[in-house]
Amino acid sequence: MNLNYDVVVVGGGVVGSSIAYFLSANPDFGGSIAVVERDPYYTASSSSLSTSAIRQQFGTPPNIAMSKFSLGFLREAGTRLAVGDEPADIGLHEPGYLVLATPERAEAQRAKNRVQRDMGVEIELIEKADLARRFPWLNTQDLALGSFGGGCEGWFDGPGLMQAFRRKARSQGVSYIAATVTGLTMASSDRIGEVVLDNGERLSAGTIINAAGPWSAGIARMTGADLPVVPSKRCVFVFESPARIDNCPFVFDTSGFWLRPEGQLFLCGIPPMRENDPDDFGLDVDYDLFDELIWPALAHRVPGFEQLRMLRAWAGLYEYNTFDHSGIIGRHPEISNFVLATGFSGHGMMHAAATGSGVSDLIAYGEYRSIDLSAFRYERIASNQPIEEHVY
Repeated sequence: MNLNYDVVVVGGGVVGSSIAYFLSANPDFGGSIAVVERDPYYTASSSSLSTSAIRQQFGTPPNIAMSKFSLGFLREAGTRLAVGDEPADIGLHEPGYLVLATPERAEAQRAKNRVQRDMGVEIELIEKADLARRFPWLNTQDLALGSFGGGCEGWFDGPGLMQAFRRKARSQGVSYIAATVTGLTMASSDRIGEVVLDNGERLSAGTIINAAGPWSAGIARMTGADLPVVPSKRCVFVFESPARIDNCPFVFDTSGFWLRPEGQLFLCGIPPMRENDPDDFGLDVDYDLFDELIWPALAHRVPGFEQLRMLRAWAGLYEYNTFDHSGIIGRHPEISNFVLATGFSGHGMMHAAATGSGVSDLIAYGEYRSIDLSAFRYERIASNQPIEEHVY
């Protein structure tokens, strides 16, 4: 069966559903939209497995701008994504991010802080002595300072946000199709003609958007294009401890682990000791990470965590951009009706609103209006102009 749409979004996670929401809400766009999602129950979706944080502590203006825009939207999501009389509940909490720095990394953290302040983001640098006073549960012996975004950073219900985008988009006329894209046929050398699905349907579309997350490189290869995006497994561990930790923000430690409270429990994780194969989409948990790396680092930084009990764990996939760890957004330079929204390297959930709004502008107007995402264009890869982002 052949179906015709003005826009087909490949990938119905938080980024794809955000694009569908913003585009269908745009009064200057009256076209039809379909979202194709291979995992309609979102059991292996990166959006469902995300830890769903929002921070403004980036080191480059384009990513800081994305966070500022997205935070503003998250604060209004209850009404913006309401369907009928039912508001959206995304559980936004803003206790702050605390990024810790050793003496060797202190100047780099100060340099980032200058960029953040130039962008109008009030991130506080807390020197060692004051850090120990304000967070007495921390071991500050090997630290120089902490960078703290109190009241403007935190976390939220990521799966809740994704479902809210999806519900609102559907209420605005967007069609969701549960299927896997098996091919993209080319109408000419520079234009996609049809999206081929595993259920036998073929979708004709004026614009195809690649928001397939860890699977996006495979979608791009169907057109003959390359994307430096691979799946990268990240494990999240849940633990309990008898230690009392007051006013605990989201913590990034110098060892690489991150930590945040979840009710009376805690979530934590760390970059893997070894990356998975680029073709490995498995979600097996690497429990050695907790025993060999995380627990010793936790006990060092928070002495009260010498006593803890790991309760459960899960793994999710980053859509890891091997070029510069930032999103790839915009029209493909050689395929006129192919738009990219991928490669966020762990920032897709927090930057979904900015991405959706910007891509909506690009399709409706041919230019960015609500937020300028031109720095994330695909062409930066060929011209070797990275937007390098590292927490440390």
